[in-house]
Amino acid sequence: MEIIRGAARAAQAEMEALLERTAMSAFIREKKDFYTALFDASGAMAVGSDLPIFGDIVGPVLAVYPLESMRPGDLYWYNDCYGSRGAVSHSNDQVFLAPVFLGEVRVGFVMGWAHFSDIGGLRPGSLSPDATDHFQEGIIIPPVRLVRDGITNEDLLRTFWRNSRFPLQSQGDTRALMAAVRLGEARVAELAARFGAAVLADAFAQLLRRTETLVRAKLRDAFPVGTTRFADAIDSDGQGNGPFVLRLALTRTEDDRFILDATATDDQAQGPVNLLMHPDVPGMALGLYFLQGEAGQVLNAGGPRAIDEVRLREGSLLWPRSPAPLGLRGLTMMRLLAALHGLVAVARQGEAPAAHSAYVILALRGAHAGRRFLMSDGVAVGYGARPFADGVDAVYFVAQENYPAEFMELTYPVRLREYGLHRDSGGAGQYRGGCGVVREYEVLCEEAQVAIRIDSVQNPPWGVAGGLNGGSGRAVVNPGTPGERVLAPLSDGTVLKRGDVLRLETGGGGGWGHPFARDPALVLADVKGGAVSAEAAARDYGVVIRDGAVDAAATAARREGRGEVKLFHRKGYVDAVA
Repeated sequence: MEIIRGAARAAQAEMEALLERTAMSAFIREKKDFYTALFDASGAMAVGSDLPIFGDIVGPVLAVYPLESMRPGDLYWYNDCYGSRGAVSHSNDQVFLAPVFLGEVRVGFVMGWAHFSDIGGLRPGSLSPDATDHFQEGIIIPPVRLVRDGITNEDLLRTFWRNSRFPLQSQGDTRALMAAVRLGEARVAELAARFGAAVLADAFAQLLRRTETLVRAKLRDAFPVGTTRFADAIDSDGQGNGPFVLRLALTRTEDDRFILDATATDDQAQGPVNLLMHPDVPGMALGLYFLQGEAGQVLNAGGPRAIDEVRLREGSLLWPRSPAPLGLRGLTMMRLLAALHGLVAVARQGEAPAAHSAYVILALRGAHAGRRFLMSDGVAVGYGARPFADGVDAVYFVAQENYPAEFMELTYPVRLREYGLHRDSGGAGQYRGGCGVVREYEVLCEEAQVAIRIDSVQNPPWGVAGGLNGGSGRAVVNPGTPGERVLAPLSDGTVLKRGDVLRLETGGGGGWGHPFARDPALVLADVKGGAVSAEAAARDYGVVIRDGAVDAAATAARREGRGEVKLFHRKGYVDAVA
């Protein structure tokens, strides 16, 4: 089983390497917004990427094309959010899926998933805070059979590419994703040929059972019998509405069934922050959390199987009615993931990570040197501190990366003037929250429009067990000049001219544990490293620094009285954050 697990991981890595090296868009090639997974013969995910937002990927295809109708060489495709019940949660994400056969015996499926930069819609990039329905967010592809008996439906591909403002880029990304899936198909077929279909099926079944058993055991350890509740909020939908509260309740019954109820969540938004949450997502997210530190474990459909029931309310922020817009669902998704940690924090009285910020998106659009351009830059934030370690500084999402300065300046009409940690954005604590970043762009074309996506300004990421909340982000045009102006956190259509400077400051993660419990030497190192200012060291940590060293006497005096703390902190200590 371990050999097969390792081979499956290697197949994933090889698929992703091919995709990274052959895709044309920066969001795939440089940002690495792509994922792969392997499934058993019935369509259950057996080995997946560490991505906590997967739903049932194969199910939407099986609803149209039954298993018995599939043949070797088939390739299926979709990006339909509502048609897949949230397996894909915004339309830019394309799923390509192939069944794998050993002779005439189906032995599994392989999937490649990637974010395409532009698929039509209201604005270049297809994502905009201005969207008011899902049809403004680009072309929708229901589950279709793209390849049959070696023949590709080129008419369908040409139609898809014609809907993009950057059709050559879309063509390159499509071919790269198709090639990656074909490579994965070959590798799984090789595995089946080496070990036999029965052994491969048994290995996948064991991996699924192992994950389910472990996650269920961890759930029993974390949650007492009864109902645990937690609520958190996103600030706005970008159209004057909000905040929107996510309310979660996890019930463990006397017979150890686990029920996740989100029906009390606020109604759906007019703007595009709705998250069409597939019922598998809570189990995937909690599975990823509980599998940390478990050598040899893989994230797969065993996580969702450990949650016996997920209850959602149609018309809510987490189960909107079509055609509610979904493009900026990342804000709600990131708050949902933090809220699931919040459930663990309540159940374990603080023994869980603090909240993280939601990654920031900047879209700069315009024309330069006779060509139109779209610079979609995902910008890192800080993650929450943990009961055993500081939060991680400057994380975009999962394993995705930033645009290097050299690439950005060679590709787009911008100059990167500053890039570094956002000082004091990490929540103070015994373990410090991760810091966000500062990223400052100078516009080098005559005119461009910018869209911004920032959350957690009104509701910053909470600290836990005595730790303070993380800092917020903001977007500023021409900082430090008479023309300085702060942009709305969710906004689109702001016009920038040549020489204008856009400064992004992103938020940090919450702290864990009381700041006065932090070793003064670590605080000093943070000050010297640029994560914490000397003023914040004294104010938040009670650490006085003079002449580059800790003043022990003054620090002891400042730390004499901690005052009362509560389980969470958001602009003050509170029992509940929303």
